[in-house]
Amino acid sequence: MRKLKIVVILTLLMSFSTKAQEIINLYQGPIPNAKENVREENSLASQQDMIRRVVKPTLEIYLPEKDKATGAAVVICAGGGYSVIVYKGEGVTTAKEMAKNGIAAFVLKYRLPDDSIEMDKKIAPLQDAQQAIKVVRENAAKWGVNPNKVGIMGFSAGGHLASTEATHFKTALIENSNNTSLRPDFQIVVYPVISMQDNLTHKDSRTKLLGRNPSKDVIDQFSNELQVDEKTPPAYITQAADDKVVDVDNSIQYFEMLRHHNVSVEMHIYPKGGHGFVFARKGWMEPLFRWMKDLKIIN
Repeated sequence: MRKLKIVVILTLLMSFSTKAQEIINLYQGPIPNAKENVREENSLASQQDMIRRVVKPTLEIYLPEKDKATGAAVVICAGGGYSVIVYKGEGVTTAKEMAKNGIAAFVLKYRLPDDSIEMDKKIAPLQDAQQAIKVVRENAAKWGVNPNKVGIMGFSAGGHLASTEATHFKTALIENSNNTSLRPDFQIVVYPVISMQDNLTHKDSRTKLLGRNPSKDVIDQFSNELQVDEKTPPAYITQAADDKVVDVDNSIQYFEMLRHHNVSVEMHIYPKGGHGFVFARKGWMEPLFRWMKDLKIIN
């Protein structure tokens, strides 16, 4: 009986440690760029736990145990081609692993581009990413975070969102009367869509974000390899060479542009694994944590 009680207590403790401490609304006031009288959100509560429609963006918070906390924080943008958000598989699972390694993790449920609920759909996800960085920085003391160690991470189209925030932070698309820095201190992109150019982009992601016939100026604006400069934050890039969904040249060209602008960047290209390799490759985050240690993001 005593052993049974111990097992039950340990199970409860483990269950508690892997649950989000809090889910908060991303905006306390009106949501920018939102149309009024929109339909409710639509989530697919299946084995994949995908979210198809976001009306009210949120942050789901996973904080590390205090004795493990490094002060670092990361906003996580799961992928899904700007059509869905693979919220649990790429978002929540990654956040739990981050928290286990002393990093405060914030899973962003961002608005997907949708003309029916947004006035300008192409900037709605970026607004939410900017707001997420702002919220984490402004609440750093509350969550035990160093405001100078707040980064962003994204998978696939979420990698496009993360790299967009990392290269478009100078122009605030949200209310920012406190002049809080919207620049991530680091960026992590995993099998990312980077470019919107015809020869590189994931076409479905581009169509969802920019529409069917975007102008060259808009295509260039959201081709993040073209937006890199010396102030772009340090980057960690990883992908599989045999990715048939997002061309690995997205990662390679981003690496090259970062390198040529003297931005610290590390890239890991696995020979095999395809798109979404993180679901099958155990230990894929180990070199990521080493990179974070090398940059003194974590100790």
